[in-house]
Amino acid sequence: MKTFQNVATFRVRYADTDRMGFLYNGNYLTLFEIGRTELMRTHNMNYRKMEDEGFLLPLTQAYAKYINPAYYDDILEIQAALEYNGGALIRFNYNILKDNTIITNGFTEHIFMNSQSRKPMKPPKFFLDIINENI
Repeated sequence: MKTFQNVATFRVRYADTDRMGFLYNGNYLTLFEIGRTELMRTHNMNYRKMEDEGFLLPLTQAYAKYINPAYYDDILEIQAALEYNGGALIRFNYNILKDNTIITNGFTEHIFMNSQSRKPMKPPKFFLDIINENI
């Protein structure tokens, strides 16, 4: 298994909270996306470049475990780690921390897909090169 990680931050906006004052549960998937996007950007895995080269990366599975809430104006740390075991499937694992304590964790799984045929395929060469260089 090959894996590497990145950290991003996010400040909870008032618009992100629900009536109870908590960061709305559905927004954690958005935080996962921020973590995933920043990890890919940091490692020069430009998603737009993948799409331009005919690759899509649809979500196949998502999971979040809510441990403690976040509130308006909290600064959250988003830890994202990419796992790749070969083939078309990749997995991102996430920890969301507030004050150095994990408040939510989870994962998303994605499959590389050909944009024309909509069939699973191995990742693009540049993606595999980056994986091999960083691990």
